[in-house]
Amino acid sequence: MNQNKVFRLVGGALLVLASLHVHAQSSDAAAAAGRSHASDAKAVKAADRALQKSVVRALSKTKGLRSATITVRARSGAVILEGTVPEQSQVGLATQAAEGVEGVTSVTNTLTLSTF
Repeated sequence: MNQNKVFRLVGGALLVLASLHVHAQSSDAAAAAGRSHASDAKAVKAADRALQKSVVRALSKTKGLRSATITVRARSGAVILEGTVPEQSQVGLATQAAEGVEGVTSVTNTLTLSTF
């Protein structure tokens, strides 16, 4: 009878230890997945910022385009041009310049004419 109690006690202890080990592994895996997701998000944001800077640089180098009042937003290759330009012809110039940047998949141009 005493031997039966010892076996049940040892078996219960082993069961508790095994369940703790499984819990520790799953939480480690979840933490690693969370870190991976966070680093992926940082990489995407860094790529978006780099694309934004490339488009701004291309706009500033475009002859006949006043780019100081143009704001550029980039997200996963999609670029949005916002702001004002003094002449209608510059709207098309801005679009062409942005489309020519490597990594740009689409351009949405919401530029308006300035009244100055």
